[in-house]
Amino acid sequence: MACAKLQEYLDERRVRYVSLKHSPAFTAQEIAASAHIPGRELAKTVVVKLDGTMALVVLPAPDMVRMKHLKAETGAGDVSLATEEEFKDRFPDCEVGAMPPFGNLYGMDTFVEERLTEDEEIAFNAGTHTELIRMAYADFQDLVRPRILEG
Repeated sequence: MACAKLQEYLDERRVRYVSLKHSPAFTAQEIAASAHIPGRELAKTVVVKLDGTMALVVLPAPDMVRMKHLKAETGAGDVSLATEEEFKDRFPDCEVGAMPPFGNLYGMDTFVEERLTEDEEIAFNAGTHTELIRMAYADFQDLVRPRILEG
């Protein structure tokens, strides 16, 4: 079942979404294969630290966070990946590594790679390693208000 905080948030706002169950998978590419979704259409959520403050970067599953680009886009002096140990307590209703790209629900800024904004829909982990949420990208944009990482 999707993490309660996310499901409640979407339901309260009457956002249309589809919940997709899949066999347990832990990497973005495994999840895409398990859910029969092309990897480029699955968004993965990565926790980063920008000058010591945690934030989310949302990008297509096959991609890696471009640290130099992120540093330039955000103006942060120090950019690094956060460890699971550092962020696991920030997402108490989610399985570690399966957090949804809704930084606004967890007190974190959210950044999204520009390529994801070009799709009509976005699919992402729903807080577990066995469920995805698929929804209109426009609804995601309206709810989360992520900062777009251009180029």
